[in-house]
Amino acid sequence: MRLTALFLLLCATLTHAAPAELDWLELMPAEDRQALEHMPEIAHDTPEADGFSDEGGLKQGAGLPEVMYSAKTVPALAGREVRLGGYPVPLETDAKGRATEFFLVPYPGACIHVPPPPPNQIVMVRYPAGIQLDDIYAPLWVDGTLAIEPVSNDLADAAYAIAASHVALVDEDDL
Repeated sequence: MRLTALFLLLCATLTHAAPAELDWLELMPAEDRQALEHMPEIAHDTPEADGFSDEGGLKQGAGLPEVMYSAKTVPALAGREVRLGGYPVPLETDAKGRATEFFLVPYPGACIHVPPPPPNQIVMVRYPAGIQLDDIYAPLWVDGTLAIEPVSNDLADAAYAIAASHVALVDEDDL
């Protein structure tokens, strides 16, 4: 009886456990990580420096080091169940105003600050259940299956996508 109860408890724990946490740098091939370490300082003198502008966005402008345009991926990550923490850039909402598609980026304000992350540091998240995003500066955990999938729209280019099974605000106790 005791052994059965222990087995059931273990099974319940495993079914509710979060996938392995993925670090943003793991999305970059080794040569990109090395290039990032040797990158010169980037100027932030853009239209956004003087306040909000519709000239911004996640698309890279010209003249940055090559690594800032990289869409190179890590093939071994395809199909893996992952947990990735980041910040949302909402794209699509449902009838209740919940975000069902958004880009996930490694730092807050990527849609208004430059330079934006390279495509291999932007992940398209599809979450049909939707999540209410009241603050794009609030970090999220996204759990789901990672795919290598180039996504391009007027706002950004992404090299990866996640079919999210669970999206939640980061609990400050997790930090």
